[in-house]
Amino acid sequence: MEEKKFDLQSLIGFFLIGAILIWMLYNNSFEGETATETQTTEQIQETPENVPQQPQSESAQTADSTAIARAQSELGAFGYSATLPSATNTNTTLSNGLLELKVNNKGGYISEARMVQYKRYDSLPVYLIKDGNASFNLNFTTTDGRVLDTENLYFEPSLSKSGENQVLSMTLKVSESEFLEYRYVLKPGEYMLDFSIRSQGLSRVFNSSRDITLDWRLKTLREAKSISYENRYTELIYEYDGGKDDYLGQSDFTDDEEEDVTYIAFKQHFFTSILLTDTPFARGKFTSRNLVQDEEVDTVFTKEFTSTLPLALKGGELNYNMNWYYGPSDYKTLNDYDRNLDEVLPLGWGIFGWINKYLFIPFFSFLSSFLPSYGIAIIVMTIVVRIVLSPVTYKSYLSQAKMKVLRPEITELNEKYKDNPMKKQQETMKLYSKAGASPMSGCLPALMQIPVFYALFQFFPSAFELRHKGFLWADDLSSYDTIAELPFTIPFYGDHVSLFPILASIAIFIYMMMTTGQTMQQNQQPGMPNMKFIMYLSPLLMLFFFNNYASGLSLYYFTSNLITIGIMLVIKYAIIDEDKIHAKIQENKKKPRKQGKFARKMQEMMEQAEQQQKKGKK
Repeated sequence: MEEKKFDLQSLIGFFLIGAILIWMLYNNSFEGETATETQTTEQIQETPENVPQQPQSESAQTADSTAIARAQSELGAFGYSATLPSATNTNTTLSNGLLELKVNNKGGYISEARMVQYKRYDSLPVYLIKDGNASFNLNFTTTDGRVLDTENLYFEPSLSKSGENQVLSMTLKVSESEFLEYRYVLKPGEYMLDFSIRSQGLSRVFNSSRDITLDWRLKTLREAKSISYENRYTELIYEYDGGKDDYLGQSDFTDDEEEDVTYIAFKQHFFTSILLTDTPFARGKFTSRNLVQDEEVDTVFTKEFTSTLPLALKGGELNYNMNWYYGPSDYKTLNDYDRNLDEVLPLGWGIFGWINKYLFIPFFSFLSSFLPSYGIAIIVMTIVVRIVLSPVTYKSYLSQAKMKVLRPEITELNEKYKDNPMKKQQETMKLYSKAGASPMSGCLPALMQIPVFYALFQFFPSAFELRHKGFLWADDLSSYDTIAELPFTIPFYGDHVSLFPILASIAIFIYMMMTTGQTMQQNQQPGMPNMKFIMYLSPLLMLFFFNNYASGLSLYYFTSNLITIGIMLVIKYAIIDEDKIHAKIQENKKKPRKQGKFARKMQEMMEQAEQQQKKGKK
């Protein structure tokens, strides 16, 4: 898989995590509808086979001939389709209890797609397609020079059953035996439906010297309470070149044409529309446009996605086997199809994604399967993570304790060699070596926690299970919690007050004060970041940044910080004895200590530099 790129929000979140770690270095609810076994259709076509034939009057025959002639003049061979009884804006409905689809005669494409078992934040039904927000069109040139679009032509529907599967054939006819067909097969209990495009007898109609282009467009409908938060996770993802994947990001963007495209996903935060093909498209061009410029005004749609894909003719005919997925952006559901669709979810690139896929997702699923609420599952998961990482925390704190014990001697060396920085550095390194201490020994344990922190930062916003699940005062753990509505909007903060981010910010501030808050000025080195500034900035950034984030994520950070404070208190007052550490250091200093290759090499380099410096002064 091609590694995913950082977007701006991920970088901000990563900065927050990094800032906190640097500091450490310094010391549905919607009731499901039952599946119906009865096929429904909103359209009953009357045909010459089931309607008694009445002799036409001479004037009616003349009118029909005139209509046919007019249609053929405008549409050429496809004029025949415009004269059929199906040439009306009527829909045929398919439903399996999970997904309800309406397919319109005009264009033969899905005019409405509803998630049967889910509701929006305001209790209205979840629609992925509704009121013309989507289109699916084939653009082609005919042998008589006409350029036509299927979205403007009328298909004839035929609904049938194949076992338990519902089969809808939409045919765009040139004659009774020559046509372009869209075939939809909806299976019970599936969000994925089979879809195929094929033609019969149209080799004489298609101009094979011109490309047939498939254009798919979707304006994503708002489904969540926070339109900005939902929009942050709404993006176009595609797979190409034998399994690589990429996405367009958050800003307006047009991607260059990629080769061998195998699927395109128009992903909303918690729901996704995906077109997959067994025969890769030779290339693809994709665009994404942000439709939310003002959250007070632009409240219906989030983004507009378009895909342009060429269709190849074989023997002058079209023949593509595809699939449509309309359903939740849920890891288990997508992963079960074994089509690499889990890459649609932003679980993190590289090691971050692996940690989520093989550790956090299975573990959280296990906890939530028997615990009484998802909020408690988050708390238990946080406790387990912190306990597992407690040895790392211990190592980091032990390093801080050693450095604290050595601080008077380091201060003495700084004063003694204040006019000779090179000598001061040499003597400091010797002291660290003899005492068996190193500033870097506390750095590595903290760095080891970065993959875990960032993986969880990606996990909670992508956890579909949290959608519309409440805990304490939070109504929905997948969205922000609200304890107060503001009569105005604060830039970057919002028009509401969330309590979980406040608690998390207070907890991280207390932790920072507990560790090295009292001695930060003593340790401040010239040219290094102002640690007092970082101590105040990090909680403040967390407060603003997480006010519109999922309350489940803020609950995790609040719980994690509380547990960390507890672990640090236990380590400080029950495990680590600074007097024993001091005695151990003094004992180490008396023992001959063999330098490692790296330390010896560094010392040699510093001694050579000091000698050159002395020669330069002479």
